[in-house]
Amino acid sequence: MEAFCGSRFWDSNLTIHTDNPDLTPCFQNTILAWIPSIYLWSALPFYLLYLKHNKRGYIVLSMLSRFKTLFGVLLWCVSWADLFYSFHELLQNRTPPPVYFVTPLVVGITMLLATLLIQYERLRGIQSSGVLIIFWFLSVFCAVGPLRSKIMTTTAQGHVNERFRFTTFYIYFALIIIELILSCFKEKPPFFSPVNIDANPCPELNSGFLSRLTFWWFTSMAIHGYKRPLEEKDLWSLNEDDTSKTIVQQLSKEWDREKAECKQKEDVSYMRKSTHVQNHAGGSPEEAEVLIRDKKHNRKPSFLKALLRTFGPYFLIGSFFKLIQDLLSFVNPQLLSVLIGFIKNKDAPAWWGFLIAALMFICAVLQTLVLHQHFQYCIVTGMRLRTGITGVIYRKSLVITNSAKRSSTVGEIVNLMSVDAQRFMDLMTFLNMLWSAPLQIFLALYFLWQTLGPSVLAGVAVMVLLIPFNSAIAIKTRAFQVEQMRYKDSRIKLMNEILGGIKVLKLYAWEPSFSEKVLEIRKNELKVLKKSAYLNSLSTFAWISAPFLVALTTFAVYVSVDEKNILDAEKAFVSLSLFNILKFPLNMLPQVISNIAQTSVSLKRIQHFLSHDELNPNCVEKKVIAPGNAISVRNATFSWGKELKPTLKDINMLIPSGSLVAIVGHVGCGKSSLVSALLGEMEKLEGEVAVKGSVAYVPQQAWIQNATLKDNILFGQAPNEEKYQDALEACALKTDLEVLPGGDQTEIGEKGINLSGGQRQRVSLARAVYSSSDIFLLDDPLSAVDSHVAKHIFDKVIGPDGVLKRKTRILVTHSISFLPQVDHIFVLVDGKISEMGSYQELLKQNKAFAEFLRNYALDEDIEEDEPTMLEEEEVLLAEDTLSIHTDLADNEPVTNEVRKQFLRQLSVVSSEGGECPNKMSTKRRVCEKKPAEPPLPRKSANEKLIQAETTETGTVKLAVFWQYMKAISPVISLAICFLYCCQNAAAIGANVWLSDWTNEPVVNGTQQNTAMRIGVYAALGLLQGLIVLICSFTLAMGGIKAARTLHAALLENKFHTPQSFYDTTPTGRIINRFSKDIYIIDEVIPPTILMFLGTFFTSLSTMIVIIASTPLFAVVIVPLAILYFFVQRFYVATSRQLKRLESVSRSPIYSHFSETVSGASVIRAYRRVKAFVDISDLKVDENQKSYYPGIVSNRWLGIRVEFVGNCIVLFAALFAVIGRNSLNAGLVGLSVSYALQVTLSLNWMVRMTSELETNIVAVERIKEYSETETEAPWIIEGKSPPENWPSKGDLEFVNYSVRYRKGLDLVLKDLNLQVHGGEKIGIVGRTGAGKSSMTLCLFRILEAVKGEIKIDGVKISEIGLHDLRSRLTIIPQDPVLFSGTLRMNLDPFNKYSDEEIWKALELSHLKRFVSSQPSMLDYECSEGGENLSVGQRQLVCLARALLRKTRILILDEATAAIDLETDDLIQMTIRTQFVDCTVLTIAHRLNTIMDYTRVLVLDNGTIAEFDKPANLIAAKGIFYSMAKDAGLA
Repeated sequence: MEAFCGSRFWDSNLTIHTDNPDLTPCFQNTILAWIPSIYLWSALPFYLLYLKHNKRGYIVLSMLSRFKTLFGVLLWCVSWADLFYSFHELLQNRTPPPVYFVTPLVVGITMLLATLLIQYERLRGIQSSGVLIIFWFLSVFCAVGPLRSKIMTTTAQGHVNERFRFTTFYIYFALIIIELILSCFKEKPPFFSPVNIDANPCPELNSGFLSRLTFWWFTSMAIHGYKRPLEEKDLWSLNEDDTSKTIVQQLSKEWDREKAECKQKEDVSYMRKSTHVQNHAGGSPEEAEVLIRDKKHNRKPSFLKALLRTFGPYFLIGSFFKLIQDLLSFVNPQLLSVLIGFIKNKDAPAWWGFLIAALMFICAVLQTLVLHQHFQYCIVTGMRLRTGITGVIYRKSLVITNSAKRSSTVGEIVNLMSVDAQRFMDLMTFLNMLWSAPLQIFLALYFLWQTLGPSVLAGVAVMVLLIPFNSAIAIKTRAFQVEQMRYKDSRIKLMNEILGGIKVLKLYAWEPSFSEKVLEIRKNELKVLKKSAYLNSLSTFAWISAPFLVALTTFAVYVSVDEKNILDAEKAFVSLSLFNILKFPLNMLPQVISNIAQTSVSLKRIQHFLSHDELNPNCVEKKVIAPGNAISVRNATFSWGKELKPTLKDINMLIPSGSLVAIVGHVGCGKSSLVSALLGEMEKLEGEVAVKGSVAYVPQQAWIQNATLKDNILFGQAPNEEKYQDALEACALKTDLEVLPGGDQTEIGEKGINLSGGQRQRVSLARAVYSSSDIFLLDDPLSAVDSHVAKHIFDKVIGPDGVLKRKTRILVTHSISFLPQVDHIFVLVDGKISEMGSYQELLKQNKAFAEFLRNYALDEDIEEDEPTMLEEEEVLLAEDTLSIHTDLADNEPVTNEVRKQFLRQLSVVSSEGGECPNKMSTKRRVCEKKPAEPPLPRKSANEKLIQAETTETGTVKLAVFWQYMKAISPVISLAICFLYCCQNAAAIGANVWLSDWTNEPVVNGTQQNTAMRIGVYAALGLLQGLIVLICSFTLAMGGIKAARTLHAALLENKFHTPQSFYDTTPTGRIINRFSKDIYIIDEVIPPTILMFLGTFFTSLSTMIVIIASTPLFAVVIVPLAILYFFVQRFYVATSRQLKRLESVSRSPIYSHFSETVSGASVIRAYRRVKAFVDISDLKVDENQKSYYPGIVSNRWLGIRVEFVGNCIVLFAALFAVIGRNSLNAGLVGLSVSYALQVTLSLNWMVRMTSELETNIVAVERIKEYSETETEAPWIIEGKSPPENWPSKGDLEFVNYSVRYRKGLDLVLKDLNLQVHGGEKIGIVGRTGAGKSSMTLCLFRILEAVKGEIKIDGVKISEIGLHDLRSRLTIIPQDPVLFSGTLRMNLDPFNKYSDEEIWKALELSHLKRFVSSQPSMLDYECSEGGENLSVGQRQLVCLARALLRKTRILILDEATAAIDLETDDLIQMTIRTQFVDCTVLTIAHRLNTIMDYTRVLVLDNGTIAEFDKPANLIAAKGIFYSMAKDAGLA
């Protein structure tokens, strides 16, 4: 080397052992000069490869680019000027050493290369080059040393030697600094890049290298989110590479390739075998084939391979970063040991210390940058995986055969998309731990072994022993979780029923009994919670004590093995920081392995689904067939799956264009299958099918999308108003549109929830009519609609004069009345066409068809005879009219009450209409007649009945935290904080003791009193663990106490809330409080608080330790804290809103998917597959649009917060160096090792703040519903009526007025009437006259505006609600039953004996039914009494009344829902059993009240007539006209 340079290469006296270090000229000219060149040349091949694949269009030559190139050329010139100078010296016979030729040559060529790279990058569209920025940075960095050296020599000597080289070096230095600065600026976006149509493109694409490295480009969104809550429109659009279009395309390509490869191999194996099959003349070829297949098991196409090929390369970049980060994480412990050595060595020059501090800082910063790049790559891979898998599954679900679809339910397929794809996403973050954890463990053990020798094994043993302990706890916790879910589900189910039947509970005064049931379940639920809290605090204890126990055992073993082993600061603190590194991989490894196990199950499920058979698109020919025909089927046999037996056999059909063909036959003879076969939905086993032209299909079960009614009909076609109106008119939808709240813009719920069956079918038909296809396949569209509507539709649409008269129509039907008008009839029997021909021909043949006619004709006659009965369709129509009152956002009808009200209105309309000859008129009247008094009036459009739920935005008020603390109890809250302080004091104490121990002087090669040292250290450490245990335990108990009190208050309030609240609030909203919000309070908030306090106190104790050891540190704390606080506020505001947006946009993906799966055949028939795939992709992209900034926000936060942490490391080390004369090694070790850990806790502290703020809102929401206004008290002390009240049953209304809710009109106005005990009163009146209001007033469900009601002279407004309600009996209109035993439904308080109950059952005609059940009185009623008929439910209500038997009975007569038989039974029982009671009947059928004492006729809330029925008829008033309508007068 000396010959090469002409001087010494290394001189440690010059460089290291001096207060003013310098490098030898030889070292400067070789190593330092070559580093940048070596870097650039080694990076070049990879970079060129990257550039070759990444073309983004070229960038126009800008001033910036020109200057960069100019300075690059100048640099080249300068370097070569040096080279020529050396030649010049040669000529002058001064022979310079070879280095003066080599170095300028190398540097010059490298500069030329850099200049060329600048231009090449410009042509490939690179806006900011990381490779070059690093190159220029290295060049400057390596030139700083020589610069200082040159200045020092010059000042020392007083004159310049080698003036030429001196000058060129200065020029060179200036130029590379300029280049570095210029390269930090970014170029304009490339030209000719695909035109960006985005309104809001993601700034990442055009951001510079440094901006990407530090995620600076995200700052704009963070600021935006801080100023005001983010909305949908503020989100950036996705990068091209993250969109569904790109990703799914790649993945599908790889998956198809994988399938093709497997298929090819399979084919090859068959080809080979097929030759010798022919030699076996005897054996059938099939047998041989089977034998071959068994011998060689073909491999299935592997989805994993496709995933690896698609996402592997990108993920590997992340893995590479992870590797660098793992190696870097071991540098700082080594530097720490050097630092401690430096502090001990009092003679060492000070610059060593500063260098170490600087290196620590640089290393930490590098680690931060690299780690977050790794996370970014991994999580983006996860996000792409989810997009890809979702897209592939969606596309597959549209082409999968029906037999394959049957093997998995829609729910399972949706799960593949939501749960399984999510698993992949979660795994990606930590997948690299599979190789990284063993690597980290190995390296840590290696370094530990070097420090402490074999004693390390003791510590490792403790760690390994803790793993099974932790996993045992995890398994047990999981078991508890399952149990708790069970309780939670049953509690929610019960709450659902209670809220559904709350009105009945109020009328019967049964709330206490049900409240007890809920609290009982809740008690068990909290018991399980408590158990899992015990476990959790144990695992927290293990987690916190682990590093300590490990250190303790290692040190104890180390010190006691050999007296000569001395524990000094270097050993102690270096090994502590290594143990801290070890903690993470040891805990993560088992978790990652279990995650991988779960994901592999998911992978198998997805692969199985993707390998299902697909429909063969060519099984129905689209080619031209015999002219004049639209459909021809020749000798075709079809089945629903290859392995199933054929459903349709030997089908031959030739259908001429423009004809109307009917397909008839008994149920299950294959009519629908035939339609499916023509659509190509079935497996064609033999024969041929040809269909000419486009197809429209109306399935038997109408398929309705969750979109507006208009969108459902247009179904993606261009809108054409005229055509659209015709379709509506033809399908009789005009009238329905008048009823729907938004006309044809009404949003239709999932599965068409707010349309009746008939309406759905008509929308489905209108879709077909609008599509104006050539062929119409109509699968029984007339069965779901009313007979008169069916007639309208047949005449207007399907029949010979309908809209479709020139098209080919195939109609599957059951209604015989239309058959004479069709051109051709096919009769199917057991999957074969038994006969065909026109109506007349088939009648003459007198075969199957004639018999079919005879069977069905009978049914149709019966139908015609009962025009008075309300038909199902009309009840349904009334139900649609309800959708006015449906809060479409919450998608759930408000209450049953509304529905009943409409039915009631309908029944009256029908009775008014008399025997109206035309059903249509009734229907019209329903729509026109605006109800005068539904309980929920129809308000103006803008003032919605149900207010939209408010979502919290912005920061959370401190008051909410205070409410939660009050729920825990302030004493416990303080105790928890105090315990946390103690724990940290103990932890600091243990470490201070350790640092003190390491400073103990060494006497004769050993330390004194090691036993005492170990003892105290152990005591302090275990104390810390114990306090943590107590603390997390107290917090869990406090959390459970809070959960109990908050839930109890909510429940209490909801039972006391007046009925009007339930009329205006959707049940779903209340249930949400009971399920989601209570869950958050139970299970999310306590652990979050635990984590938050933990990280907060850790960070605090770090500060305390550093300030205690180096007081100077206090100066920098303030600026760092301010910086930290700002980052935290910006992050929390933005990330919280992004989380909300993400969760809102997630569910549409799955609901759209399940909709698609159920409507796949319709989508295929209309050839809309592509459009639906696009919609799905769009929904996924919308979701990822809010997810992506969410990930980046975590990276953005991480880098900034960790930078604060790294500054703490820097200053802790710096101040230790500055004050090294007053410090001992132990303290420095303590403060720096604390600083090294602080980054993690700072990071988590911000995350936990965010979590806590997001979740504490639950407390606020529950509080809001625990403080709604309540009704009057249930029992008023000292105001209870006498025991036997009411004994006579007298009723009196005095000037009584009432309204439903504030702001509405009065429903009863100044009522005055008297009813004597034992009278039977019938109450009648048109809809909205206030009949029901009277009953509600008696029970004080509605409170009086003025006036009063007296019962036996007692004013009812002065006694408690339960005292009043339990002394009246009502048989309500809709029989509500609760799930539970029959006995509980009759007598929830267990007041009556078995005999009494059986007697009541006997009187209510239920005894026979109940005694026939094996469990008798304990017969389980299902939810809502589903397993009893409506009539039986009504009788159960009667039995309840018979059990109570008070002096006043109110009977709210049921309408259409009840059959006449039950009605007669009830009337009979009432007449016999309640002879001496006062009976008030709200009548709908006048014949029931014709023999009552008096009849009260209400009109518009006032009394119109009140007298004996006979007198009223004679008076020819309102009652007379009603009786006349009903045919009684």
